[in-house]
Amino acid sequence: METEEKSIEEKKKQPKRKRIKPKKWVVSFWVCFALLFFMVLVAASGLFYLWNQLEPTKSGSAIEVTIPKGSSANSVAKVLEENGIIKNSFIFGYYLVLKDEGDNFKAGKYELTPGMDKAEVIAKLNAGDVIAQETITFTIPEGFTIAQMADKLSTEGLVDKDKFISLTKESRSWSGAENVLNIPQETTELINRLEGYLFPDTYEVVKGSTEEDIIIRMLKEQDRKLATLPDDWPDELEKLDISMHELLTIASLIEREVVVDSERATVAGVIYNRLKEPMRLQIDATIQYALGEQKELLSIEDTKLDSPYNTYVIDGIPPGPIATPSLESIKAALYPEEHTFYYYVTKKDGTQSHLFAETYKQHLRNIEKSKETAQ
Repeated sequence: METEEKSIEEKKKQPKRKRIKPKKWVVSFWVCFALLFFMVLVAASGLFYLWNQLEPTKSGSAIEVTIPKGSSANSVAKVLEENGIIKNSFIFGYYLVLKDEGDNFKAGKYELTPGMDKAEVIAKLNAGDVIAQETITFTIPEGFTIAQMADKLSTEGLVDKDKFISLTKESRSWSGAENVLNIPQETTELINRLEGYLFPDTYEVVKGSTEEDIIIRMLKEQDRKLATLPDDWPDELEKLDISMHELLTIASLIEREVVVDSERATVAGVIYNRLKEPMRLQIDATIQYALGEQKELLSIEDTKLDSPYNTYVIDGIPPGPIATPSLESIKAALYPEEHTFYYYVTKKDGTQSHLFAETYKQHLRNIEKSKETAQ
């Protein structure tokens, strides 16, 4: 017992060992290492998520995807996500920005397949590789009136006749068509506002096109054709002292009066000569337009018709075109032949050409000559 107490006393007398504390730099290292590891782990997870969201979706059957006109890159991305072509529109949108893509995407209906690579989707949208749409073809002859167009297109099952005509009477803008803006807004005497502005041609349009689609297509075709005229044509308008609307009106008169192309500028010269005199134009086609029917022979009563289109009773030209003029008739109205003729009469020999005269007396003789050549 005594020995044990002694041992305990000896232990108490022995110096105590100091506890070794870790150095501060070691602690800092491990803290930084842990933080760095955590940041790397978060970054890697984020990159993996981004990579995964840009990977192709699960493969599936091809579907039709419609990209509306005027869609932004982000709008396109949303459409693609909604149709299962991409996984995440938000991330895909940022990817497009990073790759400087999206500005050249074409609107239309595409055949896309879930599981497509993003590069393939982007290339298809940039190329405008849309589904080939079924089309229809129709022809509008030169010199047709809007009423005749409506009849023809209606018979072919392309438009509702009444709706087509109703639209062409409206005073409005037409989706980027330019020349139609030259129709005087204050004019109230027009039988049809778009008369003379729907260009005669053969058209191919998408099957199912509406009446408005067809009208806009024809209006823009006239813009394209007018763009092929010589560069000085606005100067010619000034020389003639007429507006674009008046030019088309005169061109429509030429179109209805002339069949032989070589005579268009000659007849144009007759019209301008009579306007300068002034003399009434007395063009039968204007009465036929006002009557709304093609009469082979006009009566005396017809020539007295009270209408702003009847050039037997009005001075100058009608308030607007009476038919759709060809480009050749527009050129003739713009570049009339200079001569001293004031009259013309159609030959009865089947050539549909004319005899021209400077005086009324000569004109009467030409009428007799024309009768003599009748077949």
